[in-house]
Amino acid sequence: MLINSYHKHFLECGTDEAGRGCLAGPVVAAAVILPKRFKNQLINDSKVLKKSNRALLKDLIEKKALGFSVSFVDNFIIDRVNILNASIQAMHQSIEELEILPEHILVDGNRFKPFKTIPHLCVIKGDGKYLNIAAASILAKTYRDAYMEKIHEEFPVYNWKQNKGYPTAQHREAIEKYGTTKYHRMSFKLLPQQLKLTL
Repeated sequence: MLINSYHKHFLECGTDEAGRGCLAGPVVAAAVILPKRFKNQLINDSKVLKKSNRALLKDLIEKKALGFSVSFVDNFIIDRVNILNASIQAMHQSIEELEILPEHILVDGNRFKPFKTIPHLCVIKGDGKYLNIAAASILAKTYRDAYMEKIHEEFPVYNWKQNKGYPTAQHREAIEKYGTTKYHRMSFKLLPQQLKLTL
């Protein structure tokens, strides 16, 4: 079972993002503060959970958390500032919007920029080690997946309800055949020809 948090005494939020490697759609981040005594055997990195379990855990996290927030940064900002900076911006926004100001920030991954004067710690694969990061990963993914399923109805040929904007062969083939949409990240290598040029 994952550890609740890194600090035993400080009020700590975990933060994580979803959609960093996608060709279309926003990057979405969440921040979650869990009660110190909170335990759950199912919560884990969102990528290893079934969709049905993520949905159940989303509701549980939102009910039990001391505070949570989810933030979207769209593809236009991603193209302007790059995906790393957009991911950090989304995490900052989610922390800013928490109802309670945390005393420490636990970040999934190895890159982050200081948020105000609050100390932080980056943890590689933290969503598989700490409950508060894993909870944030679940919220970020479920909110982003729901958004991609919604915009799929607008542009069904890209099959975003299934691939969620990730670079599947089917998604790339649809871009080649139908072109791009207002949701595509134009700074990313979208077509097979572009990928071949980088080999």
